[in-house]
Amino acid sequence: MSDYSLIMTEKQEKILTAALTLFAKEGYTATSTNKVAKQAGVSEGLIFRHFKNKEGLLQAILQQGEARIKEMFIPILTSEDPKEVIRLTLEIPFSVTESEFEFWKLQFKLKWELEYNNPEKMQPLQEALAVAFQKLGYETPELEAEFIIVFLEGISTAIIKDNMSNKLKFKEFLVQKYKL
Repeated sequence: MSDYSLIMTEKQEKILTAALTLFAKEGYTATSTNKVAKQAGVSEGLIFRHFKNKEGLLQAILQQGEARIKEMFIPILTSEDPKEVIRLTLEIPFSVTESEFEFWKLQFKLKWELEYNNPEKMQPLQEALAVAFQKLGYETPELEAEFIIVFLEGISTAIIKDNMSNKLKFKEFLVQKYKL
C-alpha cells in the first residue's frame, strides 16, 4: 500500500476530493471510477495511474483521515491533566468544521456499507480516558471511557446529519456534567 500522506499534485487532490464527495454522498459501492474522474475533471486512466483502482482511492482517503484523527488526539494524549483529557475528548465532535463533514459521513457510511471499522484508531483515546477517569477516582474507569467513545459517535452522527440545533448548549451540558 502506498503512503498517500506525501505531497500530492493538484490533480491527485482533485481526484481524492471528488472521490470523497461521491463516496460520502452515493456510497462507495455505487460510485464508479468513471464518475470520480468526471467529477474531478480528469481521465479515468489518471486515477488508475495514481491510485491503481477504486480501493486505492478509498485507502488514500482513509489514510489522510486517520492522519487527521491522530492530529486531533495529540493534545489529548499528551495532557497530564485528567480533566483536560476528558474535556478535550468531549469537545472533539463540536470542533469538527463543516468542511470535514464529508469525511466523517464517509466513515459512518463505511461502517455499514462495507462493515469497515478500525477500532484500533480509537484505542489510544479510550486508554487515555480510562487513565483520566481512574485518576479522578471513578469506580469503573474503563466503562466510563468506553461510554464516552460510544456516546461521542452518537453526538457526531447527530451533528453531521444536522440534527443537533443546540450544539453549544449540549457541549456546555457535557462540560458541566463531568465538572470540567
